[in-house]
Amino acid sequence: MNFDRILAAVPFLSVFATLSFAQTPAQAPFATHQLSPNLYWIDGGGGNSGVIVGRAGVIVIDAKISEAGGKELLDDIAKITPKPVTTVIETHSDRDHIAGLAAFPKGVAIVAHENNKKEQEDAIAAGRGAVTAERLPTRLVSKQKETLNIEGVAIEVYHWGPAHTNGDLIVYLPAEKVVFAGDIRSPEQPDPIIHPEKNGTSEGWIATTKGMLGLNAERYVPGHGNVETKAAIQTALDAAVAKRAKIKELVAQGKSLDEIRVAVGDPPAGRIVTFTEVVYKELKP
Repeated sequence: MNFDRILAAVPFLSVFATLSFAQTPAQAPFATHQLSPNLYWIDGGGGNSGVIVGRAGVIVIDAKISEAGGKELLDDIAKITPKPVTTVIETHSDRDHIAGLAAFPKGVAIVAHENNKKEQEDAIAAGRGAVTAERLPTRLVSKQKETLNIEGVAIEVYHWGPAHTNGDLIVYLPAEKVVFAGDIRSPEQPDPIIHPEKNGTSEGWIATTKGMLGLNAERYVPGHGNVETKAAIQTALDAAVAKRAKIKELVAQGKSLDEIRVAVGDPPAGRIVTFTEVVYKELKP
């Protein structure tokens, strides 16, 4: 073995590794945005999180993608207020919105729709849970609308049916006229994202979006991306309704999924199930 040649190559390999590392995109840093004196949203590290500073404690909406992300979220909250986090509200069961609960203090109350808890229990039983059993929801929502009073804050939560998942919750703060929409809205994506494996449906997504628009809200915090206006939500709804109608028409004509993808201008099929595929499977005889 020629050790001189190997040693001569080490500096080159070191430079190459440094350049490769430098070209790897870093995870977006957390950023805190204030909506009102006691209301914030924090992006980075998974889905957007809401932070509501209540009378004696803090209510968090969604808890990031990992234990490290959950810890960073708690650290950022501590920069806002010394009050402890007492409650978490989950908009749905996706890992990037709940796995950060691993960093939260034991005994924190966790509010979620009953179907959300069932989805998490099924995932744990299958060995792919985003959280452990001790981090499952502790306060369940089963009605279409429930009004909660937590830490002196009036909060309305809504479930209009299976949409992004079967256990979505829309969180509305009437005093602030702010909605936390979870992944019902992800403006960085061209179409609604629906998880059929969690029994999400396109009709439920449309019903839920119509329900959000019926609230007296002015700002909508999506699951990912920047805060939206009611006009932006309406535009997204109109586009989804029109696309679904077009797909329905093409299904009735006997077109294949690939033909429909081309007709509606979708990119080639990828890893994520598209809105077009979801609608096609719902409507195909």
